[in-house]
Amino acid sequence: QVQLVESGGGLVQAGGSLRLSCAASGLTFNSYAMGWFRQAPGKEREFVAAISRSGRSTIYADSVKGRFTISRDNAKNTVYLQMNNLKPEDTAVYYCAASPKIAGLAYSSLYDYWGQGTQVTVSS
Repeated sequence: QVQLVESGGGLVQAGGSLRLSCAASGLTFNSYAMGWFRQAPGKEREFVAAISRSGRSTIYADSVKGRFTISRDNAKNTVYLQMNNLKPEDTAVYYCAASPKIAGLAYSSLYDYWGQGTQVTVSS
């Protein structure tokens, strides 16, 4: 049974930082690209960042480029999202997801497994 468990969310002031973690189990972690998505109240789920199986390649949404960094530790079956200079518009539930694909990782439809999400709230 595949499980993705996010942690590290919380309440932070604008300009602050948070580090999200996503621990994976029940799958061969280094066979999956990993992504982070987010969903704000009343809005559709949107892509945030993704990382290749090896960790050598990353992609980001324009809205977070230069502020967020995705990384992974295949020995620990964990993917991270370091979020700096947070803005109120970053407030959302953040989800990690696993995809067997190697391209098109900004598209949520290509992900097979999803976590339950962790809330990030940025106050102004």
